Amino acid sequence: MLTVKQFTIAIAAGLFIWFGTNHYKSLLRLPGRIIARATATVNPRTADPVPASFTMQAPIAAGPNSIQVALLLDASGSMDGLIEQAKSQLWKILNELNRMRKNGEMPALEVALYEYGNPTRSNGRGFEINQLSGFTTDMDLISEKLFAITTNGGDEYCGAAIKTSLEELAWRQGEGLRIIYVAGNEPFTQGRVDFRAACANAVERGIIVNTIHCGNCEEGIEGQWLAGARAGKGEYNCINQDQRTVYIQTPYDDQINALNAQLNDTYIPMGQKGKSKKDNQYAQDTNAAAYDKANAAERSAFKSSKNYKAEDWDLVDAYKKDKKVVENRAEMPDSLRNLSIEEMEAKIQAITARREAVQQQMQQLDAQRRQYIEQQQSQQLSKDDLGNTILQSLRKQASEKGFEVEKL
Repeated sequence: MLTVKQFTIAIAAGLFIWFGTNHYKSLLRLPGRIIARATATVNPRTADPVPASFTMQAPIAAGPNSIQVALLLDASGSMDGLIEQAKSQLWKILNELNRMRKNGEMPALEVALYEYGNPTRSNGRGFEINQLSGFTTDMDLISEKLFAITTNGGDEYCGAAIKTSLEELAWRQGEGLRIIYVAGNEPFTQGRVDFRAACANAVERGIIVNTIHCGNCEEGIEGQWLAGARAGKGEYNCINQDQRTVYIQTPYDDQINALNAQLNDTYIPMGQKGKSKKDNQYAQDTNAAAYDKANAAERSAFKSSKNYKAEDWDLVDAYKKDKKVVENRAEMPDSLRNLSIEEMEAKIQAITARREAVQQQMQQLDAQRRQYIEQQQSQQLSKDDLGNTILQSLRKQASEKGFEVEKL
């Protein structure tokens, strides 16, 4: 017969073997798992408390000048005005980010885009959250995905949207600026994920969470949008989502847009992907111009900057990154494929010089355009719409991280 001591040892050994067999995968994942310090909240619909745990991608190192912005937009049935403002003010927001400087250097800019609240875009995990784009330097892609958003009735789970963006996106670490903007109109408390836990996790990682309530400010406070901003160390704002974007046309818009057509001619698509991206470049020009020529000028101004990147499809940008690209003749357009390496390089260098000259002209005109706009503005930026709300919080939070807007 076993003694009490032997029996105890046997039971302990059995439990150890069982635990190791059934939970070894969890043990392997444990070093990469970050557990939020906040406790579960009760879903007001299901009364089902769910703890908020987080499994993150490994952070990516970045320089002090990196900026990452994730836009989380409510795409439920009542949010047509919000989506319309995002479409019509995208390039205004991107230009503001592009004009940020730290120690005199231009930031490395990445933007991500999510929609939440549209039941036709469910991610299959029980809530309606859909990543339209992870962090990217391809702003044509962001514009394309934004213009593809359609609205439909659904449940707006802000906590789950924040948590999902924290888990899925490749957030960088370091001294840069990392911001989440979540915009919508239903109570911030909806869903099974505690927004406080999600926001606390963001703060632990140096990510600011700003909340934008579409509607009455007091209703937003009652719906915990202010509490969400406080938990995320960000700002709470309320906007009139149905307010139409007002553009200030300038004497320089037509010139900038004409130069944009010349700029487009300097992009040499490589392969089938290049042709598709080139088509999208034109498509997003058209989308911007559909609102106003002043909005088209905003987009054109961004395209004249170093943050308009096309190295994955344009021969000129790809050559800057890696000169060996000329050796891949299968990807070359017919006009260049039969040239010698020396002839091809001479052609690329000539196109590069032409592009840089056009970009310089556009930047000079854009500086005059911006001065004109500042002179025409009779008051400070209103907080009534999405773009101006983002600009105000962005300037403040960027300043706290050592960034400043480039002076005219």
